[in-house]
Amino acid sequence: MAIDKQTARARRARKTRARIARLGAPRLCVHRTARHIYAQLIAPQGGKVLAASSTLRLRGELERTGNIAAAAAVGKRLGEQALKAGVDTVAFDRSGFRFHGRIKALADAAREAGLKF
Repeated sequence: MAIDKQTARARRARKTRARIARLGAPRLCVHRTARHIYAQLIAPQGGKVLAASSTLRLRGELERTGNIAAAAAVGKRLGEQALKAGVDTVAFDRSGFRFHGRIKALADAAREAGLKF
C-alpha cells in the first residue's frame, strides 16, 4: 500500500519532533502553505510560544507572501524576536518539509539574525 504525501510528511515530522524533545532546546517550528509561511519558537516543555512570525503579519510590507523573499523576511523577524526573548540557540523543526526553497530561506535568515541551530 502506497503512503500518500501528507502521511509521509507527518511521519517525518513525528520522528524529528521526538529527537528534538530529547534535546530539551526551544524549537523553531515552521509550517508552510502555497500562499503563506508561519514560524513559531516554542518552549522546550511545549505549550508556550516564545515568539512567532508569519507572512500574514507582514502582508503590508511584502509584495507577495508565497515566495523565498517573504520566507526570508519571516525568518529575520523571528530571529529578532527570539533574541529579544533571550533565546539564541534553537532546534529547527521543519515539520517534515524538505530543507530547500522557502524553508531554507527562512532558516538562513534566522541564522543571519543571530539564532544558532
